[in-house]
Amino acid sequence: MRSYHHLFRAPEFTPLFLASCAQTAAHTVGGPALGTLVYEATRSPLLAAVSMFGASLAQVVGATFFLSGADRLPPRTALTGICLGFAATTAVLALPGLPVWAVFAVVLAQGLIASLGGGVRWGLLTEILSKDGYLLGRSVFNMMSGLMQIAGYAVGGVLVAVLSPRPSLLLAAAVYAVAAVGLRAGLSRRPPRASGRPSVSATWRTNALLWSSPARRHLYLALWLPNGLVVGCESLYVSYAPHAAGTLFACAALGMFVGDVTVGRLLPPALRARLGVPLLLLLATPYLLFFLRPAVPLAAVAVTVASVGFGASLVQQERLMAVTPDELSGHALGLHSAGMITMQGVSAALAGTVAELTSPAMGMTVMAAASIAVTLALVAVSLRHAEEGGLVVVGRR
Repeated sequence: MRSYHHLFRAPEFTPLFLASCAQTAAHTVGGPALGTLVYEATRSPLLAAVSMFGASLAQVVGATFFLSGADRLPPRTALTGICLGFAATTAVLALPGLPVWAVFAVVLAQGLIASLGGGVRWGLLTEILSKDGYLLGRSVFNMMSGLMQIAGYAVGGVLVAVLSPRPSLLLAAAVYAVAAVGLRAGLSRRPPRASGRPSVSATWRTNALLWSSPARRHLYLALWLPNGLVVGCESLYVSYAPHAAGTLFACAALGMFVGDVTVGRLLPPALRARLGVPLLLLLATPYLLFFLRPAVPLAAVAVTVASVGFGASLVQQERLMAVTPDELSGHALGLHSAGMITMQGVSAALAGTVAELTSPAMGMTVMAAASIAVTLALVAVSLRHAEEGGLVVVGRR
């Protein structure tokens, strides 16, 4: 599968794509609204960051206990149920007078609901397109995510300013419900990819199997840690520039879009395979500029350039699919998604803590430096294993 034209001719690709567009739009409208609501109530950078990314923390629980459902549940039913769950919980977040502790309880519930989403969605994508079309298809989803985030954060910023956060959350809940309807109507009824019932023991067995491979283990760490730490930087946009956070989020989405187009469509495979490490370093390095507390225009440029580096994940996901059996593709991609999003939540909490003790600018600087250090450490380990006849360098074949 070599062109976008072929992608959209594949049966069921378009409804899955459009529903994902709606989900991304709902998330980007609702996330800043919730962060603003919590920040106005508490004036805490930590609580604002965790409110936006705290659902990620619960995904480690889902990945530990429930992820076997990614390959053992009917995809249409699972994806529709996840969207309806988000619609209901987002509507609850809009309730007036909801105490902060209740907000975080709902956010954690969303994380548990979402823990299956990545595995089911991306596993279904490998069925719709087959493995040889996965990279191109996933790059289209990532590009869509970037564009929808640009539009969503821009619209969300206007809605928060004009209507206040609660109506923005209700709008997000409605969009989630629309996505659920689209999935139910547009996807065909498919059997689960793997036999057996979802269970905690099945989840543990498959997680252990996936993690037992040194190549997969190294790829998971490269997928989870460097970009997770950079998302910690993003979690501080609201406290760094309360009235321009939407601009920074939109610029980050623009950079991610450019990176996904470049890696997924423009680069030849041989060159793409060699850019994993440079892209990870690009992802973090521009955030070191925040040590100087740049004004919003310069900060926006730095954020845009840095976010091109998110294209590294496509390189690593392509390699992950090459070293994973077909019947475990949903679980493997679900473990990647859950681990990545969990690390984003942990990083948001860490970044918020540093910002509480110092400043949002210093929090961004520290998280960027940590991301660079982790990337270099992974390269050093990979090179050592390569000399011993084991792993290959991150992002290389």
